[in-house]
Amino acid sequence: MQARILFAAFCAVLLLNGITAAQDGIGIFDTHGNLGVTPKPGSIEFNPAAREYRVTGGGANIWGTQDAGYFAWKRISGDVTITADVRFEGAGANAHRKAVLMIRQELTPESVYADVALHGDGLTALQFRPRAFGETQEIRSTVNAPTRIRIERRGNQFTIYAGKPGAELTSTGPQTVQLNDPVYAGIGVCSHDANVLETAVFSNVQIEQPAQRTQQRFRSKITVYDLAARSTSTVYQADEVIEAPNWSRDGSFLLVNTGGNLYRLPVNAPGERRLEKVDLGDAGYRCNNDHDFSWDGKLLAFSASSPSSRQSQVYMARADGAGAKLMTPAAPSYFHGWSPDGKWLAFVGQREGKFAIFRVAATGGPEQRLTWKGAYDDGPEYSRDGKWIYFNSNRSGGWDIWRMPADGAGPNDEKAERVTNDELEDWFPHFSPDGKWMLILSFPKGTPGHNDRMEGMTLRIMPAPGDTLQPARIETLTKFFGGQGTINVNSWSPDSKKFAYVVYEPLPR
Repeated sequence: MQARILFAAFCAVLLLNGITAAQDGIGIFDTHGNLGVTPKPGSIEFNPAAREYRVTGGGANIWGTQDAGYFAWKRISGDVTITADVRFEGAGANAHRKAVLMIRQELTPESVYADVALHGDGLTALQFRPRAFGETQEIRSTVNAPTRIRIERRGNQFTIYAGKPGAELTSTGPQTVQLNDPVYAGIGVCSHDANVLETAVFSNVQIEQPAQRTQQRFRSKITVYDLAARSTSTVYQADEVIEAPNWSRDGSFLLVNTGGNLYRLPVNAPGERRLEKVDLGDAGYRCNNDHDFSWDGKLLAFSASSPSSRQSQVYMARADGAGAKLMTPAAPSYFHGWSPDGKWLAFVGQREGKFAIFRVAATGGPEQRLTWKGAYDDGPEYSRDGKWIYFNSNRSGGWDIWRMPADGAGPNDEKAERVTNDELEDWFPHFSPDGKWMLILSFPKGTPGHNDRMEGMTLRIMPAPGDTLQPARIETLTKFFGGQGTINVNSWSPDSKKFAYVVYEPLPR
């Protein structure tokens, strides 16, 4: 009796989330059911001898802002690869009926997802919805009418493969789609016509996950660099990942994040230093490493996910953390810098599959896009005179520092100027409060992104560029084990004599 009550409650939850679930699993799948609006309910049959799944689904489409069809899934965390041989039954009523291998964030019709979609006419594509209720996008495969398809998730990178059994499969992608664990991974069918049902047969279905390694743990050392003495000192350390120190405008404490929360670390008080949690209220924010105070010290901007958005959004609060309000409804969005007059917040957002630079008024309003042509732009920060926004981009092949006028690079990014150009991969430009220096975090040559921690990280400094770019010598200050979280946001002391950053030390597994 108790089990029946629990199952009924489970089904009720799924109905509220947009999917009607069957009572039990089938084959390798935990559960299955109709996804979204399906006037003609679908079904699934499993032939254990042939190891085949015969999936019948309805629904108007898996596309646009909402999905409909039939879906069988497993609940999974971490990297995963799904492979299957697929064939349709019958001629089909619509050439765009779809058989998919799909990985979804939620079972709601509007959920973020990525899939490899085989259409009835042979079209094959990597489909993805980068945010809930957003428009689905696609990257088409060069292979038409494959009989074997595959989708591979590695972190937030998704790649599809298509071809024939026994032959090398052709890849398409990768595409970045942010999904938080656990996810729903499985197979599905959509008829592309809600008034009919279509059937596809999935055979040799494999859901594989690489061997899970023990997660690496780190010791974090919050370090202060003295520019005059060219020396470093550790002001706090703990056996956990602490990130992104900001100096308070009065110089009394550093603001850092760890475990999804923000903390103050007093730096001038005598005695043992302790992290003091910033009270952001009871909204359930999970803060990441993008946060800073306005230049007058009155306001605090931070990025966080929340119960209403699994992806990062930008918020603004009073300096003590009270009164937080949402500034960027679109997600993901990551804050990076305040304009000197406090009127604008610069941030990076993923839109249409690319990361671009945006700004939003501190008084609220729609986001304004500032870059258009880069494959991946990040880390915007205003120059101290407010004329320029500096950022890092891989638009030239490697990662370099670029800049543009504060009101944007123009519709073709014609106003963007390249600032650095050498072998190192340059990220996150940060200007000293007196406007004299630009600090750069540099990764070793060939580092594709900034999501790892590694040996060979470098902090470099150069004179702040003027209105006309001139060749400038970049000086290396220190090399260390660092990376993601070392110095995402501005961390100069108010007197421009010091800056703070985080050195990491791998701990034994």
